[in-house]
Amino acid sequence: MSVLNTIFQAIIQGLTEFLPISSSGHLSLFQHFTGKSGEGALLLSAILHLGTLVAIFIAFWPTIWDLIKEFGRSLKDLVHREFFKNMNGDRRAIIMLIISTLVLVPFYLFKNFFEGFAEDASIFAEGICFLYTASILFLSDKCTKGSKTLGQISGKDAVTVGFFQSIALLPGVSRSGSTISSGLFCGMARDTAVKYSFILGIPAVLGGCFVELKDAIKTDMSFKADYIIGFFIAAVVGIGAIKMVSWLVKSDKFKVFAYYTAILGMIVILISIVEAIIGKPLSL
Repeated sequence: MSVLNTIFQAIIQGLTEFLPISSSGHLSLFQHFTGKSGEGALLLSAILHLGTLVAIFIAFWPTIWDLIKEFGRSLKDLVHREFFKNMNGDRRAIIMLIISTLVLVPFYLFKNFFEGFAEDASIFAEGICFLYTASILFLSDKCTKGSKTLGQISGKDAVTVGFFQSIALLPGVSRSGSTISSGLFCGMARDTAVKYSFILGIPAVLGGCFVELKDAIKTDMSFKADYIIGFFIAAVVGIGAIKMVSWLVKSDKFKVFAYYTAILGMIVILISIVEAIIGKPLSL
């Protein structure tokens, strides 16, 4: 895999991880048309995801630091049996984030099933998933504006967002699009939905990266120096993408992504049908 190839994938990852258009779906398409698929591609994907995690920490550091400090105080209060007595907005947000994350855990039992769609020879499933992403983005754009802050998110809201995040394990279903849309469905304020979505992605992406890296080690995949370049590019591009999506959600321009994923989904399905007819994948 060339350095240029790694740079292209890093840019794709940095943009699509936060824009609600599915990073896994776009990487799957890139790998499909360039022939760069398989275990090695999964290793690079995991490293690029770690790069985007850095972007989340930089973009939302004040909020994340407040949650980290509150988590420490929560452990202390838990020991002294004052956990619920000293409940506040940050502590409640931590509980909701944990609930949303726990909803994702059972779906990881089917990790190989989800990964199979990204690694098989057909991209038909990716096309269907892009259309699904477009549909929830269209619906969320029609939602009445909510006003819930991080400290006002309920357990029901947390389970709903967690379930939508779980569906995003499929390539072509956007994790950020799913969690932001479901947050809007639950009545969250637009900035709250964005912030909750990206912070929620920290444990989800870390867990996925850990599993992918562990599997890569078992297959004796070697680490390449250009992966470091990809890591930093994904982080830098990711910061810009976070700022972009935050502005677009607040300015009611979210449906732009719905149009994009709908058109992309139809194109991908059409290409998959052509490939099935000619009996071989199209390549760049």
